[in-house]
Order: sequence, then structure tokens, then C-alpha cells
Amino acid sequence: MAREITLSLALFCFLGAVQAQNLQLHFDPRNSLYGDEVGPKNYLTATFEMFKPDKWGSTFMFVDFDFNGGDKRWIGMVYGEISRTFTIKNFSLMPHIEYNGGLGSGFSIPSAYLAGFQYPFQLGNFFMGTYVAYKLNAFEKSSHDLQWTITWNSTLADGKLSLGGFADVWSANKNPITREGGKRVIFLSEPQIWYNFTPNFSIGSEIELSYNFARYEKFAAIPTIAGKWNF
Repeated sequence: MAREITLSLALFCFLGAVQAQNLQLHFDPRNSLYGDEVGPKNYLTATFEMFKPDKWGSTFMFVDFDFNGGDKRWIGMVYGEISRTFTIKNFSLMPHIEYNGGLGSGFSIPSAYLAGFQYPFQLGNFFMGTYVAYKLNAFEKSSHDLQWTITWNSTLADGKLSLGGFADVWSANKNPITREGGKRVIFLSEPQIWYNFTPNFSIGSEIELSYNFARYEKFAAIPTIAGKWNF
């Protein structure tokens, strides 16, 4: 669901030892908005995120648990990403490696392996970052691709309002089995807004903005209602 701290918090690596873990719960109304073409039902998604810097760089990971399996809404899909960036003294670019993959009920999400360089920066009150990476999509016939990502994160209104999010653009084979038909371009962004009742508890929303994503070849905007606990 969310990756907004992947790069934007990486800037803090230069400012001190900052680490963060949180648990989010989102209500996703995609079926009510778009019908069966996007999703056969509305469901809850639980997301665990962790960011940990150290003297060599930083590690980020998240895992999504979609409660959309069967009539009783058990966990129908698990998807995760883990990435590592490395700090090089007196060099503004940070080597970045990443793994993405997941499992569902009776299917798997093809793994993806990324390697590139990221650049963290600050724009006003926003801690931001961007990276460009080579992406190997491990389809039945491998797809050699590129991905560009930008992230942002900010806390406003004396700590009561938090904004964050990411935007990804990447390529992949149109046909993952035969490679026929050339490439397609996929866009995915998930801006978030949170009202922080306490330093630990927040309520807010995430909007999944996508084009050509997950077999839906149109633009979609899916807002969630969410709660978050910062550990």
C-alpha cells in the first residue's frame, strides 16, 4: 500500500539516526467504484512498514496483506518489497537494490529485481527522493525494463498533519509468456494524508492512482479510509 518513506526518509541518514515502523489498516472500496473489472469485492489491507538507517545506508521494507480471500475474507494475497541503499562518502548518489514479489490464493506475483541509483533531497518542508533503476521482471520469459520513482514526505501544522507518497513509472512486456506485442508503460502513485491525533495514532486516507496497472488498462483512482499506528 505505501512506500512514502523509502527515499524521503533516506535524507535523514545524513542528519542522524532516524528509524520508523508503522502498521496501517486500509478499507479499499475498489469494487464499489469500478466493479468487477478492477476487483471482485471491497476489502481491508493491512500494511507493515519498516525503515532503518545505519552507517552504511538504509534498509526499507513493507508487506501488504489483502483480506480478500473467499467469502470469509481471509488473507487472499501477500505482497512485499525490500530495498537497500548504500551511502558513499562525498558522493551524492546512493546505490539502490530492491526485491519485489508476492503470493496469492492459487497464484504468485512474479518477482522483480531492481538495481540503480537514488538521490535524496529536500524541497521546502518536504523530504524527497528519486531513483532510476534497471528492473528485471521475472516473468515466464524475463522482461528487461526501467523504473523511475519519486517519493515525498512532510509533517505540517505543528506535527498534526502528515503528507507522503510515491509515484512509479516502469515498463514491462505486454505478454509475459511470449514477449509478443512489445512493451507497455505502467503508472502507479499512492499519495497519503494523515491527521495525527497523537505521535502514535493517525487517521487518514491513501489514493491509489494508476494507469495500465494490474490488468486494468485504464486510469483508476481508488481512495481508502485508513488508520495508522507508529511504533
